[in-house]
Order: sequence, then C-alpha cells, then structure tokens
Amino acid sequence: MLIEIPGLLSAEEVEVAVATLLDQPWVDGKVTAGQRSARAKNNRQLSEDAPVAIRLGEQILSRLSDNALFMSAALPKKIYPPLFNRYSGGEAFDWHIDNAIHGLKGVRERVRTDISATLFLADPASYDGGELVIRDTFGEHAVKLPAGHLLIYPGSSLHKINPVTRGERIASFFWIESLVREDSQRQLLLDMDVAIQRLTAQHADDHALLQLSGAYHNLLRRWSDV
Repeated sequence: MLIEIPGLLSAEEVEVAVATLLDQPWVDGKVTAGQRSARAKNNRQLSEDAPVAIRLGEQILSRLSDNALFMSAALPKKIYPPLFNRYSGGEAFDWHIDNAIHGLKGVRERVRTDISATLFLADPASYDGGELVIRDTFGEHAVKLPAGHLLIYPGSSLHKINPVTRGERIASFFWIESLVREDSQRQLLLDMDVAIQRLTAQHADDHALLQLSGAYHNLLRRWSDV
C-alpha cells in the first residue's frame, strides 16, 4: 500500500531544514546502497553521523510519533534514523529494491525494512523530474509530493527515482520495521482502525464498536511480531 501523510513538517520547518542542509558537505550516495543497487545509484547524501542529520532526523521522528495516520498505517516497531539525499544535473537512481536489513551504525541492532519512507523537502515546482516511481501489481505509480509530505510504501517494492533535469530534489528517506510484517495485513488493520475512528466520531452503537475494536486487537495480537 502507498500512503501519503500530508504536512508531516510545516512550510516553515521545511524552509529551515532545507537551508540548513544545503549548507552542509555531501558525500556519494552509494555509501548506503547494496552492491547491486550501487551500480544504479547516482546522487549525493548527507553523512548519517553529521550533527545536522542527527538533529533533523530527531525532529522527523518526533513528528512521526505524534502523527496518528503514520502510527496506524506503519505500526512501527523500529525506525532507521532518517537520512537525507539530493539530486540535480541529471542524477537519478534506477530500478532497485531496498536491502531487507539495515544495521544501525555503531551498534549491533538491525532494522528489517518492511516499509520504505520518503519525506519530500523541495517544492515540486522547483525541479523537473525526480519522481519516485513505484511498481506493483497495478502498474507504475509516479509520485512527486509537496514539500513536507511523507510517502510510505512496502520495502519490497521495485522503485526508482527519475533523473532530475532542472533544479534540485531534496528529501529524507528511512525505513520502518513494523509490528506486522505483511503489507496486506497492515492494510486490513488500517482500514479497520479508520472505520473504528469514524464510527466513534459518529457516536455509533457502543456494542458494535466494542466488537469491531475487539476484532482489530485480536488480529493485531495474532499478526504482531514483538
């Protein structure tokens, strides 16, 4: 499932973040690519242990924990600290699938990449190309969201970043290990959670809500990986 989470960062927060990022030294984006993906990857990336990357990453994580849609859709167990990349002058990232496991730098902990996430930080009108293209059983989906908006999608997806032919594409990207591994199960749980919230707002029958909520939690109990 592809889920857009609008306004994770405000326009003011995005403006400050981008100005700060552009003032930093950048390295070859291949540093976080697997051996096969590295051949397809042509971009620049902020070092993951740069103080600015850590500070902005913590800001993003704080916003994620406060976002009800993200928490309901992703059911996060672990989140890889957000990274930052930029594309310009024809830079692109051809078709690839993200590595299944990412180790956290400096520690033994690892994150299973059930869900991939891209937080768009550049105004889409400021650059040409740079679409995130995701291929699934329904075809290809080209995504280019407003600055501050987040897209989450299955980590198992084949995807690419189209060449940026004008301007510059700046984004944050990271991965989520979910309490529920299977995308189809997370989709069902999200649908149920949304229905419960809507029925609650409509003051629906308490007994029916209790039954639906019970079914949600029993499915989460059955499917969760803790």
